Amino acid sequence: MGHLVEIIAKALVDHPEEVVVTEVEGNQSIIVELKVAPDDMGKVIGKQGRIAKAIRTVVKAAATKENKRVIVEII
Repeated sequence: MGHLVEIIAKALVDHPEEVVVTEVEGNQSIIVELKVAPDDMGKVIGKQGRIAKAIRTVVKAAATKENKRVIVEII
């Protein structure tokens, strides 16, 4: 799941080399933490959080196939 988030984030930002994705795996869920450069934060979140919501939707759809729960946090 982290790889998917990384590909999407790198396509959106101006500084793809500063995109860092970490996965914390629990019993029933996976937490994916996304860190980007401060000036790229708006591009990842989008107006009224639309892009962030879209990223979460795509990742949840991919996780459904594996019967896992994924939480995407933008830090």
